Amino acid sequence: MAGQLKEVRNRIKSVQSTQQITKAMKMVSAAKLRRAQDAIVQMRPYAQKLQELLSNIVSNSDGDTGLHLAAERPVENVLLIVITSDRGLAGAFNANTIKLTKATIAEKYAAQQKKGNVTIWNIGKKGYEHFLKGNYKADATYRDIFLNLTFENVQQASKAAMKAFEEKKFDVVEIIYSQFKNAATQRFEVERFLPIPKTEKKEGATKADFVFDPSKEELIAELMPKILNTQLYKAVLDSNASEHGARMTAMDKASENANEMLRSLKISYNRARQAAITTELTEIVSGAAALQG
Repeated sequence: MAGQLKEVRNRIKSVQSTQQITKAMKMVSAAKLRRAQDAIVQMRPYAQKLQELLSNIVSNSDGDTGLHLAAERPVENVLLIVITSDRGLAGAFNANTIKLTKATIAEKYAAQQKKGNVTIWNIGKKGYEHFLKGNYKADATYRDIFLNLTFENVQQASKAAMKAFEEKKFDVVEIIYSQFKNAATQRFEVERFLPIPKTEKKEGATKADFVFDPSKEELIAELMPKILNTQLYKAVLDSNASEHGARMTAMDKASENANEMLRSLKISYNRARQAAITTELTEIVSGAAALQG
């Protein structure tokens, strides 16, 4: 009985220590989430408008030269830029991104995958480690961007993707990431990066007539890379905020589960202690009765 009491006491101490860690991690994630959320909330409207502008220009520039990054061609080689986190303990955040990547390959690029023509550029260690073990064509060049998350570092990955597309190393580039909604909600997205997607033309809609100053070629050459850099940066910021939100929610749940476990363990401990006291009293009474007899 004494051994059982000691075991329960040790388990209670262990759960309390774990709960202290989960509470600390929740507070750290909450502080980081505030900064990450501010960054993406300020960035998103600007990036979406730029992307919409670029799609409109491309949609109304059929047959124009200089739109190499919008050139549609038969898909033989595919590049997927998959954004996960460097650390775990974030609930299903990384698992859902990886699951969406595999589903995208199976549904859209199964033929290319059989030929070994699907390349994955990983931003974040968790995705890289998973795809490396799974015998996917994983590239770790931009894996450590989250160690120093700046626009300049993300821009390097964006420029490399654009250069590879122009050199026809890849025929399509897609970004797979988690779009931040709130601390408890993330939406996992597959977003076309290259070739630049065109807006769908509605029946009866008039064609937009843009006035370009300076010339159209100069403007497109200047704007297109900048808008694409911003698009990838937005996706990275979205994933960064989603990671901290998912971790904060997961640690909050873990703390609640620790409370439930502590409650259960304390009940078990009190029952075992009561049983031990009852046994001792019975033994004392029995011994006294035996001596009197």
